[in-house]
Amino acid sequence: MTKKDVAGGVVHQLPSDLRKALARAPAARAVWEDITPLARSEWICWVISGKKAQTRSIRIEKALSKLKSGMRRPCCWAGCPHR
Repeated sequence: MTKKDVAGGVVHQLPSDLRKALARAPAARAVWEDITPLARSEWICWVISGKKAQTRSIRIEKALSKLKSGMRRPCCWAGCPHR
């Protein structure tokens, strides 16, 4: 993996909109790279499980904020049903 690559998860592929958001948020990306692939998959699943594009955008911004604050998993969510 090169320095520009953003790590994905084990269950879900990293979507391009989340990849771009992480690329422009170094503090969130640092936490992203430090968490486990399973935790990254849970963040990805939480983001993509929103039905509307607006919900997805909001979740991406919330994910960046929560990652910046050090949160390693999405809070108050049952978890990825795909694993």
